[in-house]
Amino acid sequence: MTHLKIGDIAPNFKLTSHLEKTTELTDLRGKTVVLAFFPLAWTPI
Repeated sequence: MTHLKIGDIAPNFKLTSHLEKTTELTDLRGKTVVLAFFPLAWTPI
């Protein structure tokens, strides 16, 4: 597990959307990105 501190650059990763489209974090460079995690929400994301 990687532990990041405030101000650290996030490592690149890939996620698949609900539309089955894969997006990498580097694809969003220069844009505002917000990640929300809902543990145990039983959602597909």
